[in-house]
Amino acid sequence: MLLDIALSALALVVACWILFEPILRAGRTFWGAARLIFDSNTVDLKARYGEWAVVTGSTDGIGKAYAKELAVRGMSLVLISRNFDRLENTRKEILATNPNVEVKVIVADFSKGKDIYEKISIQLQDLPVAILVNNVGKQYEYPMYLGEVPETELWDIINVNVGATTLMTRMLIGAMEKRGRGAIVNVSSGSELQPLPLMTVYAATKIYVKSFSEALRAEYSRSGITVQHLVPFFINTKMNAFSAKLQVSSVMVPDATTYARNAVATLGKLDSSTGYWAHGIQQFFTVIPPVWVRTKIGQLINQTFREDYFKGKTVS
Repeated sequence: MLLDIALSALALVVACWILFEPILRAGRTFWGAARLIFDSNTVDLKARYGEWAVVTGSTDGIGKAYAKELAVRGMSLVLISRNFDRLENTRKEILATNPNVEVKVIVADFSKGKDIYEKISIQLQDLPVAILVNNVGKQYEYPMYLGEVPETELWDIINVNVGATTLMTRMLIGAMEKRGRGAIVNVSSGSELQPLPLMTVYAATKIYVKSFSEALRAEYSRSGITVQHLVPFFINTKMNAFSAKLQVSSVMVPDATTYARNAVATLGKLDSSTGYWAHGIQQFFTVIPPVWVRTKIGQLINQTFREDYFKGKTVS
């Protein structure tokens, strides 16, 4: 008798969870989006975390814009990317408008794997790095079936999206822990919200970033280190050049400067965020359907982008 009651109660709890979990998930997402719109308070990043920030993938797109926004807020910077000339140009751009900060550059190609990290570590060893922005990322040239993606490109995606985030964090988190403060910003993607056919490996690496961020936050919860997980949706950057539709800025597809200004404002306030209010609204509606529905919708969207890419190639 007692066993029957217990099993019935368990079944009821499971049924309620299955019914209400999507609502709770959407509610959390809505709350995050609302805070992006209505919370205008700013965090003094330099006072809270320290003076120096490291930004990977900092000569284009989100990384470059994020670095510029940190400089506006008084942070000195270490920019890490693979092209020295573009690093120097970015450094000069930042100093032209923010002459009171310092900007250092490190040339490193994260697609090359483990051999680059010793050189980076040596160049950072004397700097009290307060904020690490793991922004560097790589995705397919356009939506492709797995068998079409060159093997070298798959290794590059894994080394850049998974390896760089993991090893840069490991490199710097110990010193942050000793100082009792610091921030790690891991830039993911809306692709993490479901499996994503035609961007299969890219989306899988972003699911890794989400899991990594959440576990790291739990591991270091008593250390004084902020671990923030950013989930941008579409942004008008070179990474999305496969679709002409994504090369036109709008409210839903902001340029990198608009996105970064909003995203930096969430640091120290939200552990997980889209970084931009309109993307928060998109996320709210995205997570309501079950995963299989989201996966199918993602596949249809990527199929459309794939067709657009080939149409563009035909026209050109």
